[in-house]
Amino acid sequence: MTLALLGLHLAVTGVLLPRRLVGSARLRARLQARPALGAALWLALMASFTVALVLAAHHAFDPAAHEPAGLLGLLPHTDRLGPVVPHTHDWWLLAAVGGALTAVLAAVGARAGRARRRHRAVLDLVAVRDRRWGALVLEHARPTVYCLPGRRSRVVLSRGALRLLDERQLAAAVAHEHGHLRGRHHLFRLPADTFALLLGPLPLARLGRSEVALLLEMAADDAALRSVSRSELASALCALATSGATPGAAPGAAPGDAFGVASTGVLDRVRRLARPGGDRRRRLAWGLVVSTLPALPYLLACAPYPYAYP
Repeated sequence: MTLALLGLHLAVTGVLLPRRLVGSARLRARLQARPALGAALWLALMASFTVALVLAAHHAFDPAAHEPAGLLGLLPHTDRLGPVVPHTHDWWLLAAVGGALTAVLAAVGARAGRARRRHRAVLDLVAVRDRRWGALVLEHARPTVYCLPGRRSRVVLSRGALRLLDERQLAAAVAHEHGHLRGRHHLFRLPADTFALLLGPLPLARLGRSEVALLLEMAADDAALRSVSRSELASALCALATSGATPGAAPGAAPGDAFGVASTGVLDRVRRLARPGGDRRRRLAWGLVVSTLPALPYLLACAPYPYAYP
């Protein structure tokens, strides 16, 4: 029974729910109304799937270790049984698995950090600091605007972007990149990229990675709207997108480690900016879903269960 519940949870979180979230225009709009919370929901789904996978493997290899009652153990009992006590696992085994996953996450983060350091070193050699925009300017004709996150963050403009965009459009593009940096969006991307690296063919990994990237761009758009208008940001996005701007277009740019203002989901973002405002209701409900999802496999497999005293 436990394996069946965990298998159902894996199917729902790994395949059915991701396809539903992407395929339903209504659900996508609700997530995009609060993009940071939407990205957190995708990461919570990935965490829930990982916990369920570890518990399923544990139960498959050692099915006789316990007899949990699942969610039934959480219900009140009227029979003459003893008190409800929590189920105990071989926690050292689960801790070892968690440590291994943490090590993989740290390795991916360390690799990205090394790439960013190399990229910063190149930028400091070939780019010129523009104090007006608080950014580095690359002598390159192709319009490019992106940021390099980390402890020594950088916002980068190409000479082509300075020629293409007017003053307000440039302000919007730079504000968008500062939104990425202030929100530390690279920390959101790290677990999504690691999950996709490990389980790439899985719909949750494939769709989740792209949706997290899109939602983080929308979160940076919202941050930029505190200082610029929707029309200015939308026009900057369209100008850069139609010029073929990408975060890897200029020398020294690193597409995998940089956020580009017009690199992801431009059409969806412009449509969102064209709407008068997003639906920001039900924030508490979404927050409860996000916080509950990672613990749900444990409740399914290892909830407290009653036992009778001899």
